[in-house]
Amino acid sequence: MNVVTISVSEPGRRVAERLPYPHHHGDPAAVLRRHWNDVDAFVLVLATGAAVRLLAPLLGDKATDPAVVAVDDAARFAVVLCGGHAGGGNALAAEVAGLLGAAPVVTTATDRLGQPALDDLPGWAAHGDLAAVTSAILADQPVELVATLGWPLPPALERRLAELAAVPGAPTARLEVTDRTTPSDASPSDRPTVLLRPPSLTLGVGTSTTATADELVAQVTAALDEAGLAPASVAAVATVDRRADHPAVVGLAGTFGVPVLTYGPDTLSALAVPTPSESVRAAVGTPSVAEAAALVGAGPGAELVVTKRVGAATTCAVARRSRPPGSVTVVGLGPGDPALRTPAATRALRHAEVVVGYAAYVDQVTDLLTPAQEVLRFPLGEELARAARALHEAAAGRRVALVSSGDPGVYAMASPLLELAGTPPFVGVPVSVVPGVTAGSAAAAVLGAPLGHDHVSVSLSDLHTPWEVIAERVTAAARADLVLVLYNPRSQRRTWQLEKVVGMLLEHRRADTPVGVVTDATRPGEHVVLTTLGELDTSGVTMTSCVVVGSSTTRIVEGRMVTPRGYPT
Repeated sequence: MNVVTISVSEPGRRVAERLPYPHHHGDPAAVLRRHWNDVDAFVLVLATGAAVRLLAPLLGDKATDPAVVAVDDAARFAVVLCGGHAGGGNALAAEVAGLLGAAPVVTTATDRLGQPALDDLPGWAAHGDLAAVTSAILADQPVELVATLGWPLPPALERRLAELAAVPGAPTARLEVTDRTTPSDASPSDRPTVLLRPPSLTLGVGTSTTATADELVAQVTAALDEAGLAPASVAAVATVDRRADHPAVVGLAGTFGVPVLTYGPDTLSALAVPTPSESVRAAVGTPSVAEAAALVGAGPGAELVVTKRVGAATTCAVARRSRPPGSVTVVGLGPGDPALRTPAATRALRHAEVVVGYAAYVDQVTDLLTPAQEVLRFPLGEELARAARALHEAAAGRRVALVSSGDPGVYAMASPLLELAGTPPFVGVPVSVVPGVTAGSAAAAVLGAPLGHDHVSVSLSDLHTPWEVIAERVTAAARADLVLVLYNPRSQRRTWQLEKVVGMLLEHRRADTPVGVVTDATRPGEHVVLTTLGELDTSGVTMTSCVVVGSSTTRIVEGRMVTPRGYPT
């Protein structure tokens, strides 16, 4: 999201400078007029009354106006003024509140009542009489559902409609799940209707070297229009791998805001298509690019709903997926501070239909979650159950985010999930990993630069690794003169391991070797101790601490722990 921050007062400036967006100070009316049509959202560090007066002359339509969030000079509240759902204002307020430690103020009815908003369903688009149909849902009135595509609705909406189906009386509103531009013939003209667009269509395209983005966009737009298919249901652009970076393909994907999928000629030539071409086979090694790419990109069971259209320099075809393409994204949340959460992690969470995780980790991202999402919280120690549930949901066609603290690949959920994903019935479920800032990295940043040279991480938890193996690894690292980052150093039940490790290290390192202990790095209550190996008091170390033990070259520089890399001075 392209966001601009505007401040007026000096306290407001200080608040705005804490946010990671371009900042303008002074003359808010001029900045708003200048950028109203070229940004996605504004954060005004300004009283809501003053903000409303500035916005009033600029407001046009909720479908096109940018979102606006007002923040007070004390950074206590982030108030959504417009663009709550369609403009992303509610999500922006939550993000800003997380960064500032403020409270988001969201007044849209669905959010306040804990109901899924039709125009805020992850991955879906909604068109029609949103106000009337939403009012019917909020008023507990019967709502007719027409779903001929076979796509499952987002879990929260599915549950809500099931509740309304039990309400006596004739339906007062209608929801239709369709990727077509118009409602079905059975739609009563006097009943307010919303068309829910699933991401069901894949565009297959081919281009010559000289093709332009304008040509391809025009051809695809005409093909969709002739077939009565909704552009909002386009989920991907697919083509042969040699055209992955072609400007026309990249431009088309940008126009629709979807990814580009690419496949080799061998993959494409394995499919039977209605209109193969021997001249295409001679040129690129497959008798079909557009039709075959559309079908491969749409997945097993796909049907071709628009056969190949041929232009002067472009070809296109459209395939419909037979079911949602479920997936699991393992998301690293970072060490705790929302400011250290990556944009990729935020994006994955906002686009997930189901969020799975240890309850304490899920609670770290409540600012990103909406009533439209199903949230599954698990107690500590049920890692395999979490992984299995995430894969089950993905196999059913849902987009799942499995959350981990820190980096999911470091003592976290990526490993058990990927192991399980390689076994039936989960083989073939798409899995991706979003990295995060590790606890070790966060602790090192607080301490200074103790990991400036070679280092190693060792967990002292013997729940999954025998103590004898842990001891061998610590000894090897000590002999190799590596900096050690000790994870899970001490718990209420494991009180002797850290003391044992200190004794082992003292056999190889001087007593004055610098040691840093960071507890709850970047979180409220962060506590830092800078000491030495000989004076380390292990009693204050907990499971949420990282202990960083220096090497023979690590030293304290102006109160900072530094391990030199050896750059010439």
